Amino acid sequence: MKTVLKTFAAALLLGVAAMGGAAKAEQVKIGVAAEPYPPFTSPDASGKWVGWEIDFVDAVCAEEKLDCVITPVAWDGIIPALTTKKIDAIVSSMSITAEREKTIDFSDKYYNTPTAIIGPKDQKFGATPDDLKGKVIGVQVSTVHAVYAKKHFTGAQEIKEYQTQDEANNDLAAGRLDAVQADSIALGEFLKTDQGKACCDLKGMVAPDDEVLGPGVGAGIRKEDTALKEKFNAGIKAIRANGKYDEISKKYFDFDIYGGATQSN
Repeated sequence: MKTVLKTFAAALLLGVAAMGGAAKAEQVKIGVAAEPYPPFTSPDASGKWVGWEIDFVDAVCAEEKLDCVITPVAWDGIIPALTTKKIDAIVSSMSITAEREKTIDFSDKYYNTPTAIIGPKDQKFGATPDDLKGKVIGVQVSTVHAVYAKKHFTGAQEIKEYQTQDEANNDLAAGRLDAVQADSIALGEFLKTDQGKACCDLKGMVAPDDEVLGPGVGAGIRKEDTALKEKFNAGIKAIRANGKYDEISKKYFDFDIYGGATQSN
C-alpha cells in the first residue's frame, strides 16, 4: 500500500510540475469594427471573422505566442473600448495620426494604401476640391476621411457622415450622394459587387495630407501597455522577414499593401 501511495504521490507531483511548467499564452482581446469591411475584416456565414487583417493578426499572435480573441466593437466607440480595457488592441485599419496619438499609442505600420473618391458612372469629375464643389460627399464617422473631407472639400454642399462604410456606399448607389471618400481597397471591393458595378466608378485619389491621413495603419494599443506594443512590433517585423506577411497578402492582393502613398480609416 505504501508503495502504491508513494507512486501515486510522485505521479501527482509530476503532473503538477508539468502543469506549472506549461506556459499559458497571454490572452489579448483584439478589437475590430463590428461591421463588414472587406477584404480586411468581415464575418462569414457562420459568424467567424475572416479577412486579410484577421490572417495578419493571427500570424503576429502566433509568432509572439499570444492567445488573441477577435472582439467586435462599434467603430465610433473602439478607442474608448481600448482605453477602458474592454479590449487590449485595435486591429481595424486604423490610421496612425497625431490626433489619435494624444489618446492611444500605435504599433509600427503594418499597411498603407491610398485614399479614393468614387461616384456615379454617368458623372465625370475628379478628386480635387474644385471637382467636388457643390457635391454631397459621404464619409464614415470618426475616420481620417471625415477629417480630410471637412478640411479640404470646404466647397462641398454637405459632408454627410455615416456610422458604417456600407451605409455610405448604399446611399451613393441609391443616388442620395454625389461621391464617397474612403480607403481605395475597401472602395475597390465595393466596385466589384453587383451594386457597385451597376452604379459607380473610381473618380481618383485625393491629394496627400500626412497630417490628417498619417503614415499608415497600425495596431492601436494603450499608452501604458509598452510590453504589448513591443510584442506587436516584434511580430510584425518577424512575419515581414520570414515571408509570412507576403504569403498572406498574396491571397488577397496583387500589389504591395505595405507601401502606398496615403492610407485607410
